[in-house]
Amino acid sequence: MKIAVTSYGEDRKSKADFSFGRCKYFIVIDTETEAVAVHRNDQNLQAAQGAGIQAARNMANLDVTAVLTGNVGPNAFRTLKAAGIEIHLFPRGTETVEEALSLWKQGETTEATAATVEGHWI
Repeated sequence: MKIAVTSYGEDRKSKADFSFGRCKYFIVIDTETEAVAVHRNDQNLQAAQGAGIQAARNMANLDVTAVLTGNVGPNAFRTLKAAGIEIHLFPRGTETVEEALSLWKQGETTEATAATVEGHWI
């Protein structure tokens, strides 16, 4: 299973990012092999609109099974769900990618049933 965690940095010790579409990095972890792949999200950091949709498409292209993040907008939510990707929310206070992953493994994240923030429109 491949899990993508939103992050400010390039490894498991990096600070977890509560934004999905405009996070700086996606840390993709294969839960069976523990292999880690880092994917920059530069193209969406300053996007006026569509960042969530594009980030969700990128997750589908990477064959991600689930996303761990702090928030997800309506377009990203719909796109991730359409791709069959689970969305798990880590709680406020989660410091690192490793902590988010640990919370998920312990069943202490919440699976999103709807968007948690409004869309970002300028």
